[in-house]
Amino acid sequence: MVQIFLVEDHPLVIEGIQAMIAEHSEINCAAVCKNGSDLITKLKTFQPDVIVMDINLPDYNGIDLCKEVKEKYPAINIMALSINNQPAIIKKMIACGASGFVLKDAAQHEIINALLTVAKGKSYFSKSATILLKQPENNKLPALTRREKEVLEKIAEGLTNPQIAEQLFVDVSTIKSHRQNLLAKYNVQNTAALIKLAITERLL
Repeated sequence: MVQIFLVEDHPLVIEGIQAMIAEHSEINCAAVCKNGSDLITKLKTFQPDVIVMDINLPDYNGIDLCKEVKEKYPAINIMALSINNQPAIIKKMIACGASGFVLKDAAQHEIINALLTVAKGKSYFSKSATILLKQPENNKLPALTRREKEVLEKIAEGLTNPQIAEQLFVDVSTIKSHRQNLLAKYNVQNTAALIKLAITERLL
């Protein structure tokens, strides 16, 4: 039986994945982790065959979490399950050791197939993710979401994560996640490079 850990913080998604897995006797959801820290703690006592991981978590950026887990437990296979459809994000997850990437718009049978494929140590990318990866690269930068633009504007003003969180009425961990996602989305290494790109490309 394939043992999996589900790393997800949205109750409806958790319930949906658990219900889906319950219909397949060859897969068992051994644990649900609602944040990265919970996953790291649980891995100390039990290592599953597959970790199904969302990228946007309350306390971790999924890319960093994927890299940390693979460094400590290289035998564990990781499959990203996300609404994030940016090719740069998908490529960074692959670079950090993910064996699969499935967008949340995938059909139930595709998610199950992905789980079983990744559990065998093979790679699997959902149809929509594969299409995105095959698209020719161009110079057009991905668009900012409304929240990303708000965060980027605050970063450009020189505000710290706690200050931005206070002004936008969200947790600091959420701002950290947005900051990391912005770096990955625009393929830059640090905040200074991000702001320079934003000014040059008139993202602000």
